[in-house]
Amino acid sequence: MLRPKMLRPRILLQIVGSLAIVVGLIWAAQGSGYFPYPKSSFMIDQTPWIWRGLGFAVIGLVVVVAARRRA
Repeated sequence: MLRPKMLRPRILLQIVGSLAIVVGLIWAAQGSGYFPYPKSSFMIDQTPWIWRGLGFAVIGLVVVVAARRRA
């Protein structure tokens, strides 16, 4: 059972990690051209944003996994 003081940072880390995953996947989708919104975005069809987005999503996944394993 988690102590109440440990629960808040754990939840916060899970939220931040989840948001990082979503943002990273959006960046990757924009970079690949699958999510061309907004039309004037500098990220659309730009290969570096695919890799940056995937990297950011992986970092978010690591944060979520680490927060879940923390006891």
